[in-house]
Amino acid sequence: MRLNAQTLPSWVAVGLFGVMYLAGSLAYTGFFSGQVFLNLLIDNAFLLVVAIGMTFVILAGGIDLSVGSVVALTTMGLAWGVERAHWSPVVLIPLLLAAGTLFGAGMGWVIQRFQIPAFIVTLAGMFLARGLCYLISIDSIAISNEQLSAWSQARLPVPGLGEVSPGVVVALLVLLLAVWLAHGTGFGRSVYALGGNERSALLMGLPVARTRIAVYAVSGGCASLGGVLFGIYTLSGYGLHAQGLELDAIAATVIGGALLSGGVGYVLGTLTGVLMLGVIQTLIMFDGSLSSWWTRIAIGALLGLFCVLQRVMERLHRGSAAPG
Repeated sequence: MRLNAQTLPSWVAVGLFGVMYLAGSLAYTGFFSGQVFLNLLIDNAFLLVVAIGMTFVILAGGIDLSVGSVVALTTMGLAWGVERAHWSPVVLIPLLLAAGTLFGAGMGWVIQRFQIPAFIVTLAGMFLARGLCYLISIDSIAISNEQLSAWSQARLPVPGLGEVSPGVVVALLVLLLAVWLAHGTGFGRSVYALGGNERSALLMGLPVARTRIAVYAVSGGCASLGGVLFGIYTLSGYGLHAQGLELDAIAATVIGGALLSGGVGYVLGTLTGVLMLGVIQTLIMFDGSLSSWWTRIAIGALLGLFCVLQRVMERLHRGSAAPG
């Protein structure tokens, strides 16, 4: 990734993450350790998967407010399926992933077919998915299934650093697949073209309608996979899970360098954004004297900073590209 006006926010995010991690290492004993770093991935593996799906939507010039509710609905479906209906996780999980993907594709179809703003359609999807949670149960459902409990407790060694959960491996595999999809396929080029200028994409003969539906399908699939990971991580399903997660996913994507207007950004930048959110939470936890609400304050400040930085870089880029 070369350093230029478009990639500068991504590089700033990487540098700021390094500074924050170094500051924590100097301020708190035990902060600078391989396991603390890996814990950032363990605790945020589900968020990384959800944010990857959000990245595709934002790159295409859209937004998806339903992902947090889809995560909650998936945890409820997982918990109800294994505990009340006694389904095998091997059968249930693929069904949940397919349902999330179809849900996202349905929203994408409505946005494309009726030309309704994505904000409105996905807001409706958010309320719909959250409401469906309470049709399943108004209470939390604990997961005691042996297979899922073993998955939740399992740890895989990382030589020289520590251990990670299987969820981290899944999230990193999704990240690698997403990088290839975004930067090495025709679909990825169509996503960037759609986010950059829809009319130009149409004139180029790109499949705009199919691409828009596909990015929401990807987001829905990633949200449902994130829900599976979150349900296994917490060993529970609850309608109040993942409240505000859609905002965390958007924040991670924007902090990672993606423009909310679409067409600019990198999937790897989303990883940096997720790690940034994780290191803020870890710093507050190590401090011990700060309220957890400081996490939201810090994320809000960072999001505002990166939005301003992106706008400045965008204007500089347009100014340098303008004829003299």
